[in-house]
Formats: sequence, structure tokens, C-alpha cells
Amino acid sequence: MPLAEFSLIDRFFAAQSRRRGDVALGIGDDAAVVEVPPDQQLVVAVDTLVAGVHFPDSAAAADIGHKALAVNLSDLAAMGARPCWATLALTLPQADDSWVAAFARGFFALAERFQVELIGGDTTRGPLCVSVQILGTVPRGQSLQRAGARVGDRIFITGSLGDAGLALRLLQTKGMCAAARDALDARLHRPEPRVAFGERLRGLASTAIDISDGLLADLGHVLQRSGVGATVWVERLPRSAAFQACVSPQASEWFELPLAAGDDYELCFTVAPEHADALQGRARELDVPLADIGVIAAEPGLRCCLDDGRVYQPRRRGYEHFG
Repeated sequence: MPLAEFSLIDRFFAAQSRRRGDVALGIGDDAAVVEVPPDQQLVVAVDTLVAGVHFPDSAAAADIGHKALAVNLSDLAAMGARPCWATLALTLPQADDSWVAAFARGFFALAERFQVELIGGDTTRGPLCVSVQILGTVPRGQSLQRAGARVGDRIFITGSLGDAGLALRLLQTKGMCAAARDALDARLHRPEPRVAFGERLRGLASTAIDISDGLLADLGHVLQRSGVGATVWVERLPRSAAFQACVSPQASEWFELPLAAGDDYELCFTVAPEHADALQGRARELDVPLADIGVIAAEPGLRCCLDDGRVYQPRRRGYEHFG
């Protein structure tokens, strides 16, 4: 027999939520109460994942639980913030005990890694939809933002781009790439937020954003907020071994997926040239791969170029919900 709403909350969520010392009142009341240190600012983000839009209907419940929290952690990473608490709104077609148990395992395994406590939320009946609000802290005045890029700043990317987009393409087209499929699927269903590295960017990066809708779209937000332009060298975009095993450099996907597919949840950020050595040192300490992919310019607009100087014209700019 399916559990009633409050039994479901008690069994799968309240019972598993870890207790932080800064949570004065957690799950079980009308609202939660937390303690924010006086020298810190509160950083808040929220993301909604909808079945058939943000994850395929066939996605495993544990993967959905992981991703629902991971995409929010990535937002905090882009702000240089440390995650602390989360709330969860879960809309379910039915109260399937086994599905909810698997979802909770995926969610709490990631929450435990980043010391995030679930402090409240809601459950309701309807089409499958997951909303997570994440709350964290950052030292006062030190948050990373989209505004602040200056002419001459270098543009960096963590990790690699295009893997999640390629995994989705293969899923939609029933394409084959057996040698790298597991690695690509993991990037789509279980992204790894760069939380620790985001914190280490404080004091170095002039701007930062996470790549959710595609590099061109998200970097475009930085340029707009900063009132500058940029050149991106598309042949320098970081591509994983799995991506390279499945896509030929002569294929259109070689450039298009890293530029515009999205769902990468890597960090894109700008750094003044004089901070480049310090940046590389921090990246080595955390074993985070970095790629220098472009430069901020005074001329408005985002230009894509090949290494020989020729302009590359992308076919699309990124994911658009209402485009």
C-alpha cells in the first residue's frame, strides 16, 4: 500500500536528514530555522527538474535524486559559496515506495558528501517534477557574480564540455558508442558540481557562472552583465576522452555540442592575466582540469574563432525553455 504524504516524508526524508549544528528547527514544522554566522552572507538558489524536459522519462530514480541536488550545488559553486541547507518540493504521479526510496538514496548520498541538510519541503500529486532550493554561505562581500569581467581577462572552463549533450543525443537517436557510453551517461545523469573549486576562486575570479544551458548562452549572460564582449577559440574547448572516442573532429558535433548542448555543470569564469599562476596552483591542489578558451574584449558580442583566425559561426547558442 502506498504511504500517505506525512508517512512518506517521515520515512524517506525526515529520518535520513543529517543534523547540522546550525539548524535550530528542521523538518516537521511550518518552516525551518537556521543560524547564519554574522560574518557570512546567505546565498540562495532554486532549480526545477521536469520529467521529459530535464531528464528522460526512463531516468533512474536515484539519478534524478542526485541530479536535482547537483544542479543546485553547481549554482552555489558558481557563486563561490559553501552549501549548507536544502528544501525539496517533490511532485509525484503516485506514492511509489520503491521509487521514492531510490530517489532519496541518490539525493542523500550527494547531500552527505557536501554536508547539506534537508530542512523542509513539500510533496504533492501530479506530473513528475522536482524542485530543490539550496541555501549556503559566503564570506561577506566575497561572492562571485556575473558582473565584473574586464577587458583582457582570460576565460577559463573547468573539466570538459559536450559529454552530457552527446549522451542525450545518443539516447534520442538510439545511437551507439559502446566504448564510452557509461562515461557519457554518468555526465548526463550524475553531474559533479565543482563546489570546492568554486570556493577557491574567491579573490581570483572576476566573474563566474555554471554551464547549464550551454557555454555560449551562459557566457553571454556574463558579457551582458559586465558590459563587455569576448572571443572564444573553439578548437581549445576541452573535450573528454569519451567524447573524442565517439565524435570525429570533422563532425559538426565536435564544435556544436561543447558550445551549446548544455547540462555540463562545469564552471566558466574570468581571471585577470596576473592571477593566472595562482589559479593554476589552486587547480592543481584540487586536481581540477582547466582550459583557457578565450579573452574578454571591449567590442560587444561573443565571437567564435578557429586558431587560424577564421570566424566560426555556431548553428545554435544554447538551450532556451521558451525558444
